[in-house]
Amino acid sequence: MRELVFLLEEKSAAALLETMLPRLLDAGTSFRLIPFEGKQDLQRQMMRKIRGYVNPRARFIVVQDQDSYPDCRVLKARLADLCAQSGRMADCLIRIACKELETYYLADLAAVERALGITGLASKQQAEKFRMPDRLGSPSKELKSLTRDRYEKVAGSRKMGMQLDLDNDRSPSFRNLISGIRGMESGLLASEGLI
Repeated sequence: MRELVFLLEEKSAAALLETMLPRLLDAGTSFRLIPFEGKQDLQRQMMRKIRGYVNPRARFIVVQDQDSYPDCRVLKARLADLCAQSGRMADCLIRIACKELETYYLADLAAVERALGITGLASKQQAEKFRMPDRLGSPSKELKSLTRDRYEKVAGSRKMGMQLDLDNDRSPSFRNLISGIRGMESGLLASEGLI
């Protein structure tokens, strides 16, 4: 079975992908979302989850926020080591949200406007901090302030998954997530001789 398995730091990432992936993936590609209770829980359990996963053809995508890690390459190397310890490194892809998942939303204020029913947000996209939101220190606080606390992590993320422009490139980490998912799916399709 063609399957992508997402190992996620938190429930808000699962909520985003739950509504975004049907817009992104081929109808024949199934997906499973496994949210953890934060980054420590993810790192503690991911090796065992990957190693014990029943479908030998499944591919794994690990998604974690950078948060306060000073260098996302060090974080990615740590996650890669855990994937390697599972014995299935070739089946794994790691994506880091710089700095938080909310960066993706701040990169597409028109989507935030539609998802939350707030007018006037899209016009703020040209402000310097929203042109390259991966540089912001605390995107979640910025989004809360911008939406006057109307954004709520899980429900807001679910709404955002239906609205985000999948080709938006204002956030390099979002662009890398989308291209990584497409690449993993293409690998599965190629292995079945479908492309």
